[in-house]
Amino acid sequence: MVFSSPIFLTVFLPVVLVAMVLSPQKLRNTLLLIASVIFYYWGAALDTWVLLWVVGASFVGARLLGKNSSPGALFPITIAAILVPLLWFKYAAFFSDVGLDVLSVFGVDGSPLDSRVLPVGISFFTFQALSYVLDVRRGVAEPLDRPDRHLLYIALFPQLIAGPIVRYAEIREQLYDRVITSDRLAVGATRFAHGLAKKVMVADSVAPIADAAFATGDGRTMVAAWIGLLAYTVQIYFDFSGYSDMAIGLGTMFGFTFPENFARPYSSTSITEFWRRWHITLSSWFRDYVYIPLGGSRDGNAKTYRNLATVFFLTALWHGAAWTFLVWGGIHGLWLIVERVTGLGTTEQFPRLRRLLTLGIVMVAWVFFRALTLGDATSYVGDLFSFSGGAINPQIITAMTAPNTLMLLVGVLSFALPKTWVAGPKLNELDVNGLASTAAKPQVLRLTYLLVAVPLSMALIFANGFSPFLYFQF
Repeated sequence: MVFSSPIFLTVFLPVVLVAMVLSPQKLRNTLLLIASVIFYYWGAALDTWVLLWVVGASFVGARLLGKNSSPGALFPITIAAILVPLLWFKYAAFFSDVGLDVLSVFGVDGSPLDSRVLPVGISFFTFQALSYVLDVRRGVAEPLDRPDRHLLYIALFPQLIAGPIVRYAEIREQLYDRVITSDRLAVGATRFAHGLAKKVMVADSVAPIADAAFATGDGRTMVAAWIGLLAYTVQIYFDFSGYSDMAIGLGTMFGFTFPENFARPYSSTSITEFWRRWHITLSSWFRDYVYIPLGGSRDGNAKTYRNLATVFFLTALWHGAAWTFLVWGGIHGLWLIVERVTGLGTTEQFPRLRRLLTLGIVMVAWVFFRALTLGDATSYVGDLFSFSGGAINPQIITAMTAPNTLMLLVGVLSFALPKTWVAGPKLNELDVNGLASTAAKPQVLRLTYLLVAVPLSMALIFANGFSPFLYFQF
Protein backbone atom coordinates (compact mmCIF):
# COMPACT_ATOMS: atom_id res chain seq x y z
CA MET A 1 0.00 0.00 0.00
CA VAL A 2 1.36 3.41 -0.98
CA PHE A 3 0.72 6.66 0.92
CA SER A 4 -0.27 8.35 -2.34
CA SER A 5 -2.71 5.63 -3.44
CA PRO A 6 -6.48 6.21 -3.44
CA ILE A 7 -7.11 3.21 -1.15
CA PHE A 8 -4.74 4.61 1.48
CA LEU A 9 -5.99 8.19 1.27
CA THR A 10 -9.72 7.51 1.12
CA VAL A 11 -10.13 4.31 3.15
CA PHE A 12 -7.16 3.07 5.18
CA LEU A 13 -5.94 6.35 6.70
CA PRO A 14 -9.41 7.77 7.59
CA VAL A 15 -10.49 4.47 9.18
CA VAL A 16 -7.30 4.14 11.23
CA LEU A 17 -7.42 7.80 12.32
CA VAL A 18 -11.04 7.60 13.44
CA ALA A 19 -10.38 4.33 15.26
CA MET A 20 -7.35 5.81 17.04
CA VAL A 21 -9.12 8.99 18.08
CA LEU A 22 -12.23 7.22 19.38
CA SER A 23 -10.50 4.30 21.10
CA PRO A 24 -9.34 4.40 24.72
CA GLN A 25 -5.63 4.86 25.37
CA LYS A 26 -5.03 1.23 26.34
CA LEU A 27 -6.31 -0.07 22.98
CA ARG A 28 -4.40 2.30 20.71
CA ASN A 29 -1.23 0.24 20.48
CA THR A 30 -3.24 -2.85 19.58
CA LEU A 31 -5.20 -1.03 16.89
CA LEU A 32 -2.06 0.58 15.45
CA LEU A 33 -0.29 -2.78 15.43
CA ILE A 34 -3.16 -4.43 13.56
CA ALA A 35 -3.22 -1.56 11.07
CA SER A 36 0.54 -1.82 10.55
CA VAL A 37 0.44 -5.58 9.85
CA ILE A 38 -2.45 -5.11 7.40
CA PHE A 39 -0.57 -2.23 5.73
CA TYR A 40 2.56 -4.34 5.21
CA TYR A 41 0.71 -7.50 4.17
CA TRP A 42 -1.22 -5.49 1.58
CA GLY A 43 2.00 -4.78 -0.29
CA ALA A 44 4.24 -7.69 0.69
CA ALA A 45 1.75 -10.58 0.90
CA LEU A 46 3.64 -13.80 1.66
CA ASP A 47 6.92 -11.89 2.10
CA THR A 48 5.50 -10.69 5.42
CA TRP A 49 7.32 -13.68 6.95
CA VAL A 50 10.60 -11.80 6.36
CA LEU A 51 9.43 -8.91 8.52
CA LEU A 52 8.22 -11.31 11.22
CA TRP A 53 11.54 -13.19 11.10
CA VAL A 54 13.56 -9.99 11.62
CA VAL A 55 11.23 -8.89 14.41
CA GLY A 56 11.42 -12.27 16.12
CA ALA A 57 15.20 -12.58 15.81
CA SER A 58 15.82 -9.09 17.18
CA PHE A 59 13.31 -9.49 20.03
CA VAL A 60 14.62 -12.85 21.23
CA GLY A 61 18.24 -11.89 20.68
CA ALA A 62 17.91 -8.60 22.56
CA ARG A 63 16.11 -10.28 25.47
CA LEU A 64 18.88 -12.86 25.80
CA LEU A 65 21.61 -10.25 25.43
CA GLY A 66 19.97 -8.16 28.15
CA LYS A 67 20.24 -11.07 30.57
CA ASN A 68 23.86 -12.01 29.80
CA SER A 69 26.80 -9.77 30.65
CA SER A 70 29.10 -12.16 28.75
CA PRO A 71 27.00 -13.33 25.81
CA GLY A 72 29.81 -15.06 23.91
CA ALA A 73 28.55 -16.22 20.51
CA LEU A 74 25.00 -14.99 21.17
CA PHE A 75 25.64 -11.49 19.82
CA PRO A 76 27.07 -12.48 16.41
CA ILE A 77 24.41 -15.18 16.07
CA THR A 78 21.68 -12.57 16.67
CA ILE A 79 23.20 -10.15 14.16
CA ALA A 80 23.55 -12.94 11.60
CA ALA A 81 19.94 -14.05 12.11
CA ILE A 82 18.71 -10.49 11.48
CA LEU A 83 20.89 -10.08 8.40
CA VAL A 84 20.25 -13.44 6.71
CA PRO A 85 17.06 -12.38 4.82
CA LEU A 86 18.65 -9.12 3.63
CA LEU A 87 21.82 -10.89 2.49
CA TRP A 88 19.85 -13.58 0.68
CA PHE A 89 17.27 -11.44 -1.07
CA LYS A 90 19.43 -8.42 -1.87
CA TYR A 91 23.01 -9.60 -2.29
CA ALA A 92 23.17 -13.34 -3.02
CA ALA A 93 22.68 -13.00 -6.79
CA PHE A 94 25.15 -10.10 -7.11
CA PHE A 95 27.96 -11.79 -5.20
CA SER A 96 27.21 -15.04 -6.99
CA ASP A 97 27.84 -13.26 -10.29
CA VAL A 98 31.03 -11.69 -8.94
CA GLY A 99 32.26 -15.07 -7.71
CA LEU A 100 31.52 -16.72 -11.06
CA ASP A 101 33.39 -13.93 -12.87
CA VAL A 102 36.42 -14.60 -10.70
CA LEU A 103 36.19 -18.37 -11.18
CA SER A 104 35.85 -17.97 -14.95
CA VAL A 105 39.35 -16.50 -15.01
CA PHE A 106 40.57 -19.92 -13.85
CA GLY A 107 38.38 -21.76 -16.34
CA VAL A 108 35.68 -22.77 -13.86
CA ASP A 109 32.07 -22.38 -15.01
CA GLY A 110 28.91 -22.27 -12.92
CA SER A 111 25.27 -21.29 -12.93
CA PRO A 112 24.40 -17.88 -11.45
CA LEU A 113 21.64 -17.41 -8.93
CA ASP A 114 18.46 -15.80 -10.17
CA SER A 115 17.76 -12.28 -8.93
CA ARG A 116 15.06 -12.07 -6.29
CA VAL A 117 12.27 -9.60 -5.79
CA LEU A 118 13.07 -7.66 -2.64
CA PRO A 119 10.53 -7.76 0.19
CA VAL A 120 9.37 -4.18 0.42
CA GLY A 121 11.24 -2.04 2.94
CA ILE A 122 13.65 -4.83 3.94
CA SER A 123 16.72 -2.56 4.19
CA PHE A 124 14.89 -0.10 6.43
CA PHE A 125 13.35 -2.47 8.95
CA THR A 126 16.53 -4.58 9.05
CA PHE A 127 18.64 -1.56 9.99
CA GLN A 128 16.07 -0.50 12.56
CA ALA A 129 16.19 -3.95 14.17
CA LEU A 130 20.01 -3.90 14.09
CA SER A 131 20.15 -0.51 15.83
CA TYR A 132 17.89 -1.84 18.58
CA VAL A 133 20.02 -4.94 19.22
CA LEU A 134 23.26 -2.93 19.07
CA ASP A 135 21.90 -0.42 21.59
CA VAL A 136 20.89 -3.24 23.95
CA ARG A 137 24.32 -4.84 23.55
CA ARG A 138 26.04 -1.52 24.35
CA GLY A 139 23.87 -1.05 27.42
CA VAL A 140 22.23 2.17 26.24
CA ALA A 141 18.75 0.60 25.94
CA GLU A 142 16.75 -1.90 27.92
CA PRO A 143 15.17 -4.71 25.86
CA LEU A 144 11.43 -4.53 25.37
CA ASP A 145 9.55 -6.96 27.56
CA ARG A 146 6.63 -7.66 25.22
CA PRO A 147 6.79 -8.96 21.63
CA ASP A 148 3.74 -6.94 20.59
CA ARG A 149 5.45 -3.67 21.54
CA HIS A 150 8.61 -4.76 19.72
CA LEU A 151 6.59 -5.62 16.62
CA LEU A 152 4.90 -2.22 16.81
CA TYR A 153 8.29 -0.47 17.09
CA ILE A 154 9.71 -2.22 14.01
CA ALA A 155 6.52 -2.45 11.93
CA LEU A 156 4.94 0.96 12.69
CA PHE A 157 3.43 1.62 9.28
CA PRO A 158 4.24 5.33 8.80
CA GLN A 159 7.99 4.64 8.75
CA LEU A 160 8.09 0.91 7.94
CA ILE A 161 8.62 1.02 4.18
CA ALA A 162 11.12 3.83 3.60
CA GLY A 163 12.06 5.37 6.93
CA PRO A 164 13.02 7.53 8.63
CA ILE A 165 15.10 4.88 10.42
CA VAL A 166 13.79 5.40 13.95
CA ARG A 167 15.93 4.27 16.86
CA TYR A 168 14.31 2.70 19.86
CA ALA A 169 15.52 5.42 22.26
CA GLU A 170 13.79 8.06 20.14
CA ILE A 171 10.29 6.65 20.66
CA ARG A 172 10.74 4.40 23.71
CA GLU A 173 8.51 6.48 25.98
CA GLN A 174 5.98 7.04 23.20
CA LEU A 175 5.47 3.30 22.81
CA TYR A 176 4.16 3.24 26.38
CA ASP A 177 2.52 6.63 26.76
CA ARG A 178 1.54 9.17 24.14
CA VAL A 179 -1.40 11.46 23.45
CA ILE A 180 -3.37 12.35 20.36
CA THR A 181 -4.48 15.96 20.42
CA SER A 182 -6.17 18.30 17.99
CA ASP A 183 -2.93 20.28 17.73
CA ARG A 184 -0.93 17.20 16.82
CA LEU A 185 -3.57 16.12 14.32
CA ALA A 186 -3.46 19.55 12.65
CA VAL A 187 0.34 19.69 12.56
CA GLY A 188 0.63 16.12 11.32
CA ALA A 189 -2.04 16.55 8.65
CA THR A 190 -0.27 19.64 7.32
CA ARG A 191 3.10 17.88 7.20
CA PHE A 192 1.49 14.92 5.46
CA ALA A 193 -0.17 17.23 2.93
CA HIS A 194 3.15 18.92 2.24
CA GLY A 195 4.78 15.57 1.54
CA LEU A 196 1.87 14.45 -0.62
CA ALA A 197 2.16 17.60 -2.74
CA LYS A 198 5.93 17.15 -3.10
CA LYS A 199 5.48 13.58 -4.30
CA VAL A 200 2.43 13.89 -6.55
CA MET A 201 2.71 17.43 -7.89
CA VAL A 202 6.49 17.71 -8.31
CA ALA A 203 8.29 14.35 -8.23
CA ASP A 204 5.74 12.49 -10.37
CA SER A 205 5.52 15.41 -12.81
CA VAL A 206 9.24 15.62 -13.54
CA ALA A 207 9.70 11.82 -13.62
CA PRO A 208 8.72 11.51 -17.34
CA ILE A 209 11.43 14.02 -18.28
CA ALA A 210 14.10 12.09 -16.36
CA ASP A 211 12.84 8.75 -17.70
CA ALA A 212 12.93 10.01 -21.29
CA ALA A 213 16.46 11.37 -20.94
CA PHE A 214 17.88 8.21 -19.37
CA ALA A 215 16.06 6.01 -21.91
CA THR A 216 17.54 7.93 -24.83
CA GLY A 217 20.51 6.10 -26.28
CA ASP A 218 22.80 7.38 -29.00
CA GLY A 219 22.33 10.97 -30.07
CA ARG A 220 21.46 12.49 -26.69
CA THR A 221 22.60 16.10 -26.83
CA MET A 222 24.42 17.80 -23.99
CA VAL A 223 21.46 20.09 -23.28
CA ALA A 224 19.09 17.11 -23.21
CA ALA A 225 21.39 15.23 -20.84
CA TRP A 226 21.53 18.14 -18.39
CA ILE A 227 17.75 18.68 -18.54
CA GLY A 228 17.18 14.99 -17.79
CA LEU A 229 19.71 14.99 -14.95
CA LEU A 230 18.21 18.14 -13.46
CA ALA A 231 14.79 16.48 -13.61
CA TYR A 232 16.10 13.38 -11.81
CA THR A 233 17.84 15.56 -9.21
CA VAL A 234 14.50 17.20 -8.48
CA GLN A 235 12.57 13.92 -8.67
CA ILE A 236 14.64 11.91 -6.20
CA TYR A 237 14.69 14.71 -3.63
CA PHE A 238 10.98 15.52 -3.81
CA ASP A 239 10.05 11.84 -3.95
CA PHE A 240 12.09 10.73 -0.96
CA SER A 241 11.74 13.86 1.17
CA GLY A 242 8.05 13.86 0.32
CA TYR A 243 7.75 10.34 1.73
CA SER A 244 9.67 11.41 4.84
CA ASP A 245 7.34 14.39 5.33
CA MET A 246 4.33 12.11 5.01
CA ALA A 247 5.81 9.58 7.46
CA ILE A 248 6.69 12.29 9.99
CA GLY A 249 3.23 13.80 9.60
CA LEU A 250 1.51 10.45 10.14
CA GLY A 251 3.68 9.80 13.19
CA THR A 252 2.74 13.19 14.61
CA MET A 253 -0.96 12.46 14.14
CA PHE A 254 -0.60 9.17 16.04
CA GLY A 255 1.37 10.75 18.89
CA PHE A 256 4.92 9.89 17.80
CA THR A 257 7.83 12.22 17.10
CA PHE A 258 10.05 10.89 14.32
CA PRO A 259 13.49 12.31 13.51
CA GLU A 260 13.93 14.63 10.55
CA ASN A 261 15.43 13.04 7.45
CA PHE A 262 16.21 16.01 5.18
CA ALA A 263 17.43 19.56 5.72
CA ARG A 264 17.73 21.29 2.33
CA PRO A 265 20.62 19.05 1.19
CA TYR A 266 21.08 20.75 -2.17
CA SER A 267 22.07 23.92 -0.32
CA SER A 268 25.18 22.20 1.05
CA THR A 269 28.57 23.76 0.45
CA SER A 270 30.45 20.45 0.72
CA ILE A 271 29.81 16.74 0.37
CA THR A 272 30.52 16.48 4.10
CA GLU A 273 27.65 18.87 4.75
CA PHE A 274 25.47 17.14 2.16
CA TRP A 275 25.56 13.92 4.20
CA ARG A 276 24.53 15.82 7.29
CA ARG A 277 21.44 16.99 5.39
CA TRP A 278 20.53 14.07 3.08
CA HIS A 279 18.90 10.89 4.45
CA ILE A 280 19.98 12.01 7.90
CA THR A 281 18.80 8.90 9.74
CA LEU A 282 20.82 6.60 7.47
CA SER A 283 24.01 8.67 7.54
CA SER A 284 23.79 9.01 11.34
CA TRP A 285 23.21 5.23 11.57
CA PHE A 286 26.44 4.53 9.72
CA ARG A 287 28.25 7.19 11.75
CA ASP A 288 27.19 5.73 15.11
CA TYR A 289 27.29 2.01 14.34
CA VAL A 290 30.15 1.76 11.81
CA TYR A 291 32.33 4.88 11.54
CA ILE A 292 32.78 5.61 15.26
CA PRO A 293 33.24 1.94 16.31
CA LEU A 294 35.94 1.63 13.61
CA GLY A 295 37.76 4.53 15.26
CA GLY A 296 36.22 7.51 13.49
CA SER A 297 38.83 10.21 13.04
CA ARG A 298 40.70 9.44 16.27
CA ASP A 299 43.61 7.34 15.00
CA GLY A 300 45.27 9.43 12.32
CA ASN A 301 44.52 10.33 8.73
CA ALA A 302 45.15 6.94 7.14
CA LYS A 303 42.65 5.14 9.37
CA THR A 304 40.16 8.01 9.04
CA TYR A 305 40.24 7.66 5.26
CA ARG A 306 39.90 3.88 5.59
CA ASN A 307 36.86 4.34 7.84
CA LEU A 308 35.25 6.80 5.44
CA ALA A 309 35.84 4.44 2.51
CA THR A 310 34.32 1.55 4.49
CA VAL A 311 31.24 3.58 5.41
CA PHE A 312 30.56 4.63 1.83
CA PHE A 313 31.18 1.16 0.48
CA LEU A 314 28.51 -0.09 2.89
CA THR A 315 26.25 2.89 2.14
CA ALA A 316 26.46 2.04 -1.55
CA LEU A 317 25.68 -1.62 -0.90
CA TRP A 318 22.76 -0.65 1.34
CA HIS A 319 21.20 1.15 -1.61
CA GLY A 320 21.70 -1.73 -4.01
CA ALA A 321 23.81 -4.68 -5.05
CA ALA A 322 25.13 -3.31 -8.33
CA TRP A 323 28.33 -1.80 -9.66
CA THR A 324 26.48 1.44 -10.41
CA PHE A 325 25.71 1.94 -6.72
CA LEU A 326 29.29 1.12 -5.77
CA VAL A 327 30.56 3.81 -8.14
CA TRP A 328 28.01 6.27 -6.75
CA GLY A 329 29.16 5.54 -3.21
CA GLY A 330 32.78 5.68 -4.33
CA ILE A 331 32.34 9.18 -5.74
CA HIS A 332 30.91 10.44 -2.45
CA GLY A 333 33.47 8.62 -0.33
CA LEU A 334 36.39 9.78 -2.45
CA TRP A 335 35.23 13.39 -2.40
CA LEU A 336 34.79 13.27 1.37
CA ILE A 337 38.42 12.20 1.63
CA VAL A 338 39.44 15.01 -0.75
CA GLU A 339 37.61 17.49 1.48
CA ARG A 340 39.44 16.13 4.52
CA VAL A 341 42.82 16.42 2.79
CA THR A 342 42.27 19.89 1.32
CA GLY A 343 40.10 21.41 4.05
CA LEU A 344 37.24 22.06 1.59
CA GLY A 345 34.83 20.42 4.01
CA THR A 346 35.41 23.03 6.72
CA THR A 347 36.39 26.22 4.94
CA GLU A 348 33.94 29.13 4.87
CA GLN A 349 35.45 30.85 1.85
CA PHE A 350 33.63 31.17 -1.47
CA PRO A 351 30.33 29.65 -0.25
CA ARG A 352 28.42 30.17 -3.51
CA LEU A 353 31.16 28.60 -5.60
CA ARG A 354 31.45 25.64 -3.22
CA ARG A 355 27.68 25.20 -3.20
CA LEU A 356 27.67 25.06 -7.00
CA LEU A 357 30.59 22.61 -7.02
CA THR A 358 28.91 20.38 -4.44
CA LEU A 359 25.63 20.32 -6.36
CA GLY A 360 27.52 19.46 -9.53
CA ILE A 361 29.27 16.51 -7.87
CA VAL A 362 25.99 15.27 -6.38
CA MET A 363 24.25 15.53 -9.75
CA VAL A 364 26.95 13.69 -11.69
CA ALA A 365 26.93 10.97 -9.02
CA TRP A 366 23.15 10.67 -9.43
CA VAL A 367 23.78 9.43 -12.99
CA PHE A 368 25.31 6.23 -11.59
CA PHE A 369 22.53 5.97 -9.01
CA ARG A 370 19.86 6.17 -11.72
CA ALA A 371 21.46 4.27 -14.62
CA LEU A 372 20.80 0.56 -15.05
CA THR A 373 24.36 -0.36 -16.02
CA LEU A 374 27.83 1.13 -15.82
CA GLY A 375 27.83 1.39 -19.60
CA ASP A 376 24.65 3.46 -19.56
CA ALA A 377 26.08 5.66 -16.81
CA THR A 378 29.40 6.36 -18.50
CA SER A 379 27.60 7.08 -21.77
CA TYR A 380 25.33 9.57 -19.99
CA VAL A 381 28.25 11.29 -18.24
CA GLY A 382 29.97 11.55 -21.61
CA ASP A 383 26.87 13.26 -23.02
CA LEU A 384 26.89 15.76 -20.14
CA PHE A 385 30.31 17.00 -21.24
CA SER A 386 30.12 16.32 -24.96
CA PHE A 387 29.51 19.97 -25.93
CA SER A 388 27.34 18.60 -28.72
CA GLY A 389 24.94 20.92 -30.44
CA GLY A 390 21.59 20.17 -31.99
CA ALA A 391 18.00 20.17 -30.82
CA ILE A 392 16.78 18.48 -27.69
CA ASN A 393 15.82 14.87 -28.37
CA PRO A 394 12.17 14.38 -29.40
CA GLN A 395 11.43 11.96 -26.53
CA ILE A 396 12.42 14.60 -24.00
CA ILE A 397 10.50 17.34 -25.81
CA THR A 398 7.39 15.13 -25.65
CA ALA A 399 7.87 14.63 -21.90
CA MET A 400 8.34 18.36 -21.28
CA THR A 401 4.67 19.29 -21.26
CA ALA A 402 3.78 22.65 -19.76
CA PRO A 403 2.78 21.20 -16.34
CA ASN A 404 5.89 19.00 -16.16
CA THR A 405 8.21 21.85 -17.11
CA LEU A 406 6.52 24.16 -14.60
CA MET A 407 7.05 21.61 -11.82
CA LEU A 408 10.67 21.19 -12.88
CA LEU A 409 11.09 24.95 -12.49
CA VAL A 410 9.37 24.86 -9.09
CA GLY A 411 11.69 22.08 -7.97
CA VAL A 412 14.82 23.87 -9.13
CA LEU A 413 13.77 27.14 -7.49
CA SER A 414 13.09 25.33 -4.21
CA PHE A 415 16.77 24.60 -3.74
CA ALA A 416 18.17 27.53 -5.72
CA LEU A 417 16.39 30.27 -3.78
CA PRO A 418 17.30 31.30 -0.22
CA LYS A 419 15.63 29.41 2.62
CA THR A 420 13.54 32.44 3.58
CA TRP A 421 11.88 32.39 0.14
CA VAL A 422 10.80 28.74 0.27
CA ALA A 423 7.49 27.50 1.65
CA GLY A 424 8.67 24.25 3.24
CA PRO A 425 10.70 25.65 6.16
CA LYS A 426 7.89 28.08 7.06
CA LEU A 427 5.28 25.37 6.74
CA ASN A 428 7.16 23.12 9.15
CA GLU A 429 8.26 25.86 11.53
CA LEU A 430 7.94 24.61 15.11
CA ASP A 431 7.64 26.33 18.45
CA VAL A 432 9.52 25.48 21.63
CA ASN A 433 7.06 22.66 22.42
CA GLY A 434 7.66 20.94 19.11
CA LEU A 435 4.29 21.93 17.67
CA ALA A 436 3.65 24.13 14.69
CA SER A 437 4.26 27.83 15.09
CA THR A 438 1.15 29.87 15.82
CA ALA A 439 2.50 32.89 13.96
CA ALA A 440 0.20 34.25 11.29
CA LYS A 441 2.26 33.45 8.18
CA PRO A 442 2.87 29.75 8.97
CA GLN A 443 -0.80 29.35 9.90
CA VAL A 444 -1.97 30.84 6.59
CA LEU A 445 0.57 28.76 4.69
CA ARG A 446 -0.56 25.55 6.38
CA LEU A 447 -4.22 26.30 5.76
CA THR A 448 -3.43 26.98 2.11
CA TYR A 449 -1.69 23.64 1.81
CA LEU A 450 -4.62 21.79 3.30
CA LEU A 451 -7.22 23.56 1.17
CA VAL A 452 -5.31 23.72 -2.11
CA ALA A 453 -2.47 21.20 -2.29
CA VAL A 454 -4.47 18.21 -1.04
CA PRO A 455 -7.39 18.59 -3.50
CA LEU A 456 -4.97 19.19 -6.37
CA SER A 457 -2.88 16.18 -5.40
CA MET A 458 -5.97 14.00 -5.10
CA ALA A 459 -7.20 15.17 -8.49
CA LEU A 460 -3.84 14.25 -10.06
CA ILE A 461 -3.88 10.84 -8.39
CA PHE A 462 -7.36 9.99 -9.68
CA ALA A 463 -6.59 11.41 -13.13
CA ASN A 464 -3.11 9.96 -13.69
CA GLY A 465 -2.83 7.13 -11.18
CA PHE A 466 -0.08 6.88 -8.60
CA SER A 467 3.50 5.63 -8.66
CA PRO A 468 5.57 3.90 -5.96
CA PHE A 469 8.15 5.90 -4.06
CA LEU A 470 11.67 5.52 -5.46
CA TYR A 471 13.13 4.30 -2.18
CA PHE A 472 10.66 1.40 -1.98
CA GLN A 473 13.16 -0.58 -4.07
CA PHE A 474 15.68 -0.44 -1.23
